[in-house]
Amino acid sequence: MISYLLIIISMVAATVITRFLPFIMFPAGKETPPYIAYLGKTLPYATIGLLVVYCLKGVSFQSYPYGLSEALSVVLIVILHHIKGNSLLSIGAGTAFYMILTQLIFQ
Repeated sequence: MISYLLIIISMVAATVITRFLPFIMFPAGKETPPYIAYLGKTLPYATIGLLVVYCLKGVSFQSYPYGLSEALSVVLIVILHHIKGNSLLSIGAGTAFYMILTQLIFQ
């Protein structure tokens, strides 16, 4: 019973620390350090790039459907994001389109 209590207290402490530490280290009235501002500008793009590579790593271009459903979905995502500029819409529609292609078209 004590070990469960210690685990729960440790988890709560870790969660609280990770939530409040940025506000303690970078208060509202203080200027953000240049390195942190740089990371804030570059990390979202790096994260998206990493996710794209991760999602497309298992695509086989040597067997049917030759990566066609993935390629078409990526094209749809790029077009939708260019037109609408809404990441949630682009990713959601791309995912739905990919699922329709893999489940109904390219069985």
